[in-house]
Amino acid sequence: MNALKHMEAIFVGIATVALSITFFTTEPQPLTVAADGPLIVHSDVKMPVVTIAAKRLTAAEKAALM
Repeated sequence: MNALKHMEAIFVGIATVALSITFFTTEPQPLTVAADGPLIVHSDVKMPVVTIAAKRLTAAEKAALM
């Protein structure tokens, strides 16, 4: 019955061991980058800009909203 009281700790321990075994036994995959394609640069595209035209609330207005 003592094992039933500690099932969460047993699960966390087993999961930790399984994840560490998986982490230490896998081989890292080499990163491959395909840079053979054409490079496309658009210099005439403008970045969108958002302008917010609103006044800030005063301390009295903030207090009235709460």
